[in-house]
Amino acid sequence: MMASTRFIIHVYDEVEPIDVGATFGVLSMARRVDPGIEMAIVAKDRGVVRLANGLEIIAPYDLSDCPSGDVLMILGGATWPAFSQDQPTLDFIRSFNKEGTVASVCTGALILAGAGLLEGKTATTRRNAPRGIDPPLSQMAKLHPKVQTTEARYVDSGPVITGGGVVLAVDTTLHLIGRFRGHEVAAETARIIEYAWHPNGGAFPTFAASA
Repeated sequence: MMASTRFIIHVYDEVEPIDVGATFGVLSMARRVDPGIEMAIVAKDRGVVRLANGLEIIAPYDLSDCPSGDVLMILGGATWPAFSQDQPTLDFIRSFNKEGTVASVCTGALILAGAGLLEGKTATTRRNAPRGIDPPLSQMAKLHPKVQTTEARYVDSGPVITGGGVVLAVDTTLHLIGRFRGHEVAAETARIIEYAWHPNGGAFPTFAASA
């Protein structure tokens, strides 16, 4: 096991707060189990980042001075279309992936697709959306036909991991903890956050529509 593992959390305006909680928050709890886990938040520009519905957080690093890390996690939010075409962001992701692992949660996968990291790979993203809006998984299939989309809690393709939507970011984060810090650390983290973890990922169950 590595002496330490640093997770870089990439945020931007309109990221959903639940994505921050399900990644940074879970890692924070995991650090109680394993102090070798480190976290850093990065944004395109350091300073205040305004998340969805007004919550503000501080990103101490920008793309030019981000510390080295082992895992880069790209979060999801309503402004993913802009960041899936933002060249500084895409270049940062591609550069990180040359030596490190890149993961996405929720619609962050569409940013990875924009960077070209998912071509020829199986990937997942959020599969549901408010009524009348094309679900992100469907959008990925249309925008990136070279990506094999699938409904899953997460998909591990080696140097690239994509996670499902919203709360499934917890599953993705626990999977990454298990991969980099050991299954025991991930399992104990799941226990102390009182989460029913599915360590093997896998397909979703079928949900019956409400009458």
